[in-house]
Amino acid sequence: MRAIWKGAVTFGLVNVPVKLYSATEGHDVPLHQVHDADGGRIRYRRVCELDGEEVPYEHIDKAYEDGDAKVVITRDDLATLPAERDREIGVVEFVPSDQIDPIMLDKTYYLEPDSKSTKAYVLLRRTLEETERTAIVKFALRQRTRLAALRVRDDVLVLQTLLWADEIREPSFGSLDEPATVTKKELAMSAQLVTSFEADFDPGDYTDEYQVQLRALIDAKIEQGDVIDAEATFGEAAREAGEGGKVIDLMEALRRSVDQAKERRTG
Repeated sequence: MRAIWKGAVTFGLVNVPVKLYSATEGHDVPLHQVHDADGGRIRYRRVCELDGEEVPYEHIDKAYEDGDAKVVITRDDLATLPAERDREIGVVEFVPSDQIDPIMLDKTYYLEPDSKSTKAYVLLRRTLEETERTAIVKFALRQRTRLAALRVRDDVLVLQTLLWADEIREPSFGSLDEPATVTKKELAMSAQLVTSFEADFDPGDYTDEYQVQLRALIDAKIEQGDVIDAEATFGEAAREAGEGGKVIDLMEALRRSVDQAKERRTG
């Protein structure tokens, strides 16, 4: 892994030098766009609308327009901002971990000690573990001030950026205002269904089936010289997965689900 940022976690007078690494990576099969008539690659170019010339990335600045005026912001302008120059991950407060709503979680990063001595790093890690708290921090990354949760995962400090409060939409669904009656029998049957599916979560048990099927399709097209009937290969499985009439009786649907879950467990 390659560090994408270096700085220090600070709380009080304690300074913990760290390196920041992306904790996740995508696994999607890489695809690009082509012309359906001849297979030619479709590319996007940065073209100036005034002179029609393609512009190299190093000559592209940013601008803000409000309808009346346009202000150009250069890289040098951005570099002068105090937050952009700041290399600290400052602890704002320590909060109970259960107070962080999962809807706020964004990207995840690992923090590695960036010092010959790991004592300060271990001190912070042990403090979070023993107090059962999560540190709320603020730092600057890629021209944005970030709010983040700092916690421990398998002896490593993990930084999870948080969405700002005004980035969370309020749900407003008129359909939920309509009263719906759920009977005790339906609730009991639903609880029984939940019980039949109970398990300890292991993310390794799950596979991205779409990507697996996409890779199989690509391999088949290569093997068959780019000639394959995709509908015949994958269509039948898709139709079987989508079969089933419209269920009107909720209790009957629950009973069937419980029976299927039992068969799955004993089969």
